[in-house]
Amino acid sequence: MRIMAVAVAVLLSAPLQAWSAAGYPQRPVRLIVPYAPGGGSDTIARVIGQKLAERLGQPFVIDTRPGAASLIGTEIAARASGDGYTLILSDVPHAINPATAAKPSYDAVRDFTPIMRVATSSQVLSAHPTFRAATLRELLALPREQTVKLGLATTGQGGSPHMSYELLRIRTGLALNVVPYKGGAPAIADLVANQVPLAITGSPVVVAHIKAGRIKGLGMTRDRRHPLLPGVPTFIESGVADFVVAHWYGFLAPAGTPAPVVKLLHQEIGRALEQADVQERFTSLALDLAPLGPGEFRSMIEGDVQRWKEVVARSGLKLN
Repeated sequence: MRIMAVAVAVLLSAPLQAWSAAGYPQRPVRLIVPYAPGGGSDTIARVIGQKLAERLGQPFVIDTRPGAASLIGTEIAARASGDGYTLILSDVPHAINPATAAKPSYDAVRDFTPIMRVATSSQVLSAHPTFRAATLRELLALPREQTVKLGLATTGQGGSPHMSYELLRIRTGLALNVVPYKGGAPAIADLVANQVPLAITGSPVVVAHIKAGRIKGLGMTRDRRHPLLPGVPTFIESGVADFVVAHWYGFLAPAGTPAPVVKLLHQEIGRALEQADVQERFTSLALDLAPLGPGEFRSMIEGDVQRWKEVVARSGLKLN
């Protein structure tokens, strides 16, 4: 990896030096997080943003813009100037929203410049400790006339957790009452307070709560159990064959952002991911490092857009 990093630095040195003459960044950089503070996206943005600030000499200011399963924050980023001073920490709903929004105001591919995918995680179906079922298998065994009344907190209509539930509904017939929130943190806060009996969110926001016994994990969308949550079975173990959903996180810039800026940011984000404290923080949140460069990241987004369009069509999901 070190040899590769040196090679990349040599290849990029000329354009980076040219841009460095202009002094980028000359002022604070806005880093949009399209969710409420305290969730997985917010944590990743703050960890990497701090490293970027240390290396590049300007603050990377976190701007949380929650709502509509990341649609609000993403629209703001799409309309921003492509000058390197607005970035967004995006995740799977970036590619889902064009399929679920009645009139999508952005193109998930054309309106953005990928910088780097940094990590993936699993979705975790969690419950309040007093909930009758201890696993997804036990939940699936409950009569549907009972489950349809159970509230399921999600990070917003059309978000990755919500879509994971829709896949589960298609595959098993499980019917629950979806309750959308503006992010994983407020959803889990209400689960801990027993305001809602069930929640499905990304793993970063639930690890500490499950370990502390404040909530219990019924299942996760991984191909094998996670070492941080050895007591939480996979959906596959619970009888839902081949059910694996990976949730990705990555940095994007508005379309038109200068290539030297993208290269510099890609280089520095990659450098941050090599730091032991960053890796330890990601591991503590059940995040798997999964770096992808701009080209591969763009191809992945293109594939995701098609995948989720097909899922939405199959589910018959209708959102406002």
